[in-house]
Amino acid sequence: MSNEQQGFARTLSHRHVAMIALGGTIGTGLFLGAGSSIEKAGPAILLVYIITGLFVFAMMRALGELLISDDSKPVFIDFMTQYLGKKAGFVLGWTYWIGWIVIAMTELTAIGTYMHYWFPSMPTWPWELAFLVVLYLVNVIAVKAFGEAEFWFSMIKIIAIIAMIATGLILAFGQVKTEMGKTEFATLWSHGLIANHGKTLLAAFQMAFFSFLGVEFVGVTAAETKDPLQTIPKAVNSIVIRILIFYIGALSAIMIIQPWTNYQAGESPFVQVFSGIGIQSAAALINFVVLTAAASAINSAFFTTGRMLFSLAGPKSRFGRLDKNQIPRSAINLSTFIVGLSVVVNYFFPTDAFHLISSTASAAFLIIYMALMVTHVIFKKQQKEGTLERVAGFKLPFAPFSNYLTIAFLALIFILMLFSQATMFTTILAVIWLAIMTSLAFIKKI
Repeated sequence: MSNEQQGFARTLSHRHVAMIALGGTIGTGLFLGAGSSIEKAGPAILLVYIITGLFVFAMMRALGELLISDDSKPVFIDFMTQYLGKKAGFVLGWTYWIGWIVIAMTELTAIGTYMHYWFPSMPTWPWELAFLVVLYLVNVIAVKAFGEAEFWFSMIKIIAIIAMIATGLILAFGQVKTEMGKTEFATLWSHGLIANHGKTLLAAFQMAFFSFLGVEFVGVTAAETKDPLQTIPKAVNSIVIRILIFYIGALSAIMIIQPWTNYQAGESPFVQVFSGIGIQSAAALINFVVLTAAASAINSAFFTTGRMLFSLAGPKSRFGRLDKNQIPRSAINLSTFIVGLSVVVNYFFPTDAFHLISSTASAAFLIIYMALMVTHVIFKKQQKEGTLERVAGFKLPFAPFSNYLTIAFLALIFILMLFSQATMFTTILAVIWLAIMTSLAFIKKI
């Protein structure tokens, strides 16, 4: 049965969507990558996250306004097709789909690495296959099963961050002495407010932005959410609070417990902090947290790619149909099969190849986010009276000025990637991919 005949099951509650939105903003970028961010910016990383977070919030408000204007669309890419044209929808849709496929492949590879920490004598592929099967079953049993899994994956990440913040506050208020000296709030600024005289500050913006990749995932759940007109706005509006508590709070605690000059790329600040206060199992605990973060990313990828393929294929294709549980099972099957190839490919090719492709996908996401803001501008110009009433209480503040400012910020991140030695090649690959897909759209006369 097609989506028009049957429709998606609206079984995701506010509790699920709130955690899905939260999980989309917290990943390995914070748990493993914060050391590199702090090294590049120092305490100024807090300001970097606040500025980046405001632009991410603007993007999400634009997305939220689109979603509540028509909550029947399976994925937010459908709005791009409507307002930017079928060719743009084709290019951006397949780019988003392949982006999540590659991210899932990379995270599946990472799961093998994380499990190797506890079972060094075992090969990694059985663990990768086991996680693949379990997460696939979660996605095809029922939408509610996916929501519950994502709820608990997010809860584990939240507990780890709250533990970090609580540790920082307790040590600072008690001025507890550790192996690094007395813990006090002044440690945050006493070693300087900015690293490297500001020379690497722009690079920190790039890293902060990538910490938020996946925040738009809530835009794929709208068609399967109970009371989307209430749930989606609440989830979007809570983003600012989440940024302040989880990113600003955690990073502040990290730099209060130990001087920011102690942190560097390649080592998790969470492991350093918990080890420094005598928790010998710190590395194992953080390994467990990033393992759940990777599983959460794959879980989200199966959900997203299934809905994306369902939308792109159309009702005439077997991939554009729902099963009796109102799930696009055939689309999920194909996406899972492709992701599962990483188990085989990993055996023959270096892991670095996946990280290279993943970086390319990340660069392409910037294009999708910019296109989202352009879509919102056109939507505002074309919206009808009925739509005006529907979105009256949930508008992007200061539009279209905020649209253009956000696009400029995203373009700056893209330019930084293009001229950064570490990301230049992958950014060029993303441009080449987009050029190929655009050519294909014209050849197929879409």
